[in-house]
Amino acid sequence: MIVPARALFDHAYGKYALGAYNINNLEQIMGLFRGNLQSRAPFIIQISKGARSYTDKRMLEAMIRTAEEIFPDSLFAVHLDHGDEATCRECIESGFYSSVMIDASHEPFEENVAITARVAEAAHRRGISVEAELGMLGGVEEEIAVDESHACLTDPDQALEFVRRSGCDSLAVAIGTSHGAYKFSGSQGIHFDRVTEIQRRLPGFPLVMHGSSSVPEEEVRRINEAGGALKEGAKGVDPAQYLPAARLGVCKVNIDTDGRLVWCRVHREHFRDRPSDFDLRGPGKAFMAEYAGFIASRNELLGSAGHVDSAREFVRTRSLAA
Repeated sequence: MIVPARALFDHAYGKYALGAYNINNLEQIMGLFRGNLQSRAPFIIQISKGARSYTDKRMLEAMIRTAEEIFPDSLFAVHLDHGDEATCRECIESGFYSSVMIDASHEPFEENVAITARVAEAAHRRGISVEAELGMLGGVEEEIAVDESHACLTDPDQALEFVRRSGCDSLAVAIGTSHGAYKFSGSQGIHFDRVTEIQRRLPGFPLVMHGSSSVPEEEVRRINEAGGALKEGAKGVDPAQYLPAARLGVCKVNIDTDGRLVWCRVHREHFRDRPSDFDLRGPGKAFMAEYAGFIASRNELLGSAGHVDSAREFVRTRSLAA
């Protein structure tokens, strides 16, 4: 069942974080729903601009609607990830999305406020939540590329001003994570002191953590052994840090790269071990099972596993009271 993102945030706040997973195709959708039902977790489906244009946005929307029918016990929000103003407005008008992200973090502060405020005004008329971003993560995600030297952490005082003036409903904060598979190395990680300062200024306000994949060394090793050429030694977020961040108000944790690594490893190993095979359904079935297991394991670390029933009742009660 598709539900408002804000209701899920309010249920999760301070207790657990919702896994926000990017999807692009049928196999990811099926694995995602199975994994969340397996772990009994509410979740967020993320659709990026790239995913919307991969085939046609109507294909993804139809597949999600169908999955909602196949898995009636599911509880989730549908979110536009890293949208520009035009894409946000298109998604708002579509009536399909629970929330949209306007990413104007690359703009000067005042322009970021102005763009976000315009999107928030349009979204709120339709009952849709708006996520914005303040600060800049390093790394690469689709067409977004920020050199690590230009990455900057979110300023807590600016965060307070930004939320008050823009009208956004959640805020993606730069707290030491980075996008893509080529993440930081060494001892870098989440700056919990920065998260604490932001939460102190914005108590009860949902924070979002982007670039939160862990880039498991085992996945990279197996991909390379099966013919890949991924950079080794790259590191992402330690998954053990998800729950401590959630207790500081991080309600949504974006995970994309790790799922792509699972897809790559399954397909490379399948065709390495079966060089005469040309049937796409074999690796597709294997991936759906592997991805479901991956999703369930991440939900355990996020603390969202086991919360679907209480979240459903929370949403139902709120709806009746409205």
